[in-house]
Amino acid sequence: MTDRDPATKAPLDVIAASLARERRRAGLSLAEVARRAGIAKSTLSQLESGTGNPSVETLWALGVALDVPFARLVDPPRGAVQVIRRGEGPAVASERADYVATLLASCPPNARRDLYLITVQPGAPRESDPHMPGVTEHVVLASGRALVGVAEDPVELAPGDYVAYPGDEPHVFRALDPDTMAVMASEHR
Repeated sequence: MTDRDPATKAPLDVIAASLARERRRAGLSLAEVARRAGIAKSTLSQLESGTGNPSVETLWALGVALDVPFARLVDPPRGAVQVIRRGEGPAVASERADYVATLLASCPPNARRDLYLITVQPGAPRESDPHMPGVTEHVVLASGRALVGVAEDPVELAPGDYVAYPGDEPHVFRALDPDTMAVMASEHR
């Protein structure tokens, strides 16, 4: 991974604690979680010790392997009232596209949605592998233009447009204009 602006650095201490907690909860070894996620055991070990620098792809794969929403791995505990200013919040960048997902709100236990601010630049698309079964993604484009949705048939969105698609199928987000921004809700069943 390349060095990033501090505002887009993953919250490593939160991720480390979350990964260890969720792995213990699932009763899985480092080797088994790494195998299920398709990553090296040494990479997972680094992440659990807070020394790795995970991409959004790696964290999604770990969430699927641990059967937990992405947000549970990156979201620190919050108070009753929360304000997240632009440029703040736990942000994780893609390793394959100019794409940053900033968690705005995760759902509490037994709830079913997480909310993200997505910022994307034209270039390589963010191609996502399927998430946990039953995930639906909802996207409202705030600025720019983008192709979003199921990988084989994404739809073009303009500001104010909304699309929902199965997140448990391969899907894509490709910015067509500079500084494209969207709000995405990931709904879990």
